[in-house]
Amino acid sequence: MPLRVVPLGGLGEIGLNSMLFDDGGSALLVDAGLMFPDDTMLGIDFVIPDFGVLRETAPHLSGLLLTHGHEDHIGGVAFFLKEFDVPVYGTALTLGLLKHRLAEYGLNGSARLVEIGRTARFRAGSFDVEAFPVCHSIPDGVGYILRCGEGVFVHTGDFKIHPRPPDGVPTAMARLERLYSEEAVTALFSDSTNVER
Repeated sequence: MPLRVVPLGGLGEIGLNSMLFDDGGSALLVDAGLMFPDDTMLGIDFVIPDFGVLRETAPHLSGLLLTHGHEDHIGGVAFFLKEFDVPVYGTALTLGLLKHRLAEYGLNGSARLVEIGRTARFRAGSFDVEAFPVCHSIPDGVGYILRCGEGVFVHTGDFKIHPRPPDGVPTAMARLERLYSEEAVTALFSDSTNVER
C-alpha cells in the first residue's frame, strides 16, 4: 500500500496541527494540537482535530510524535489518548508541559510518555524515526525524519533560522544538508505559518 499522508489540521490555519503518516503496516501521528476559537465560535473553549479518521487505522497506529510544547501542537493530546493507547514521544520540556495538561484530564498516570533526545533515532512500528533539533520560540523543539518502505520523509515542525536561538540550539541545518546529500528525500513537510508573507 502506498504511504498515505493525511493532515488532520494545521494547514492554512493557526492551530490544530496534526498529521498522519500511514504506510498500511503501521501509522504515526505527528502532533495533536488544538485551536482557540475566534469571535464567531460563541461558547466554544477550544477546537480539536477530528481524530475519527484514525479509527480505521487504530489497529496499526504505532505512536504519537510531538515536535514541541505549544498548545497548537500538544493541546489535543488528552482527547487523542482517551481513544488511542499508544506511546507518545517527545523531548523533556515538551513532555513536562504535556504532563500538566494530562493531569487536568486525569490521564497523567496512564499515558505512555517516552522521552527522547533531540537527536534520537528509534523504531516506531515500521518507521525508522530520527529526531533533529529545531529553533523555535519555545525551547526543546524537534523535527523528524521518517523512513519507511515508501521513502524518506522530513517533517520540520515549527522552526526558524536564528543566529541566537533562545535555548542555544540552532535548527540542524548541517544535518539536513547531509541528509539531502546522502539520501533521496521523498517529501518535505515544512512549517507554513505566514508563508504567504
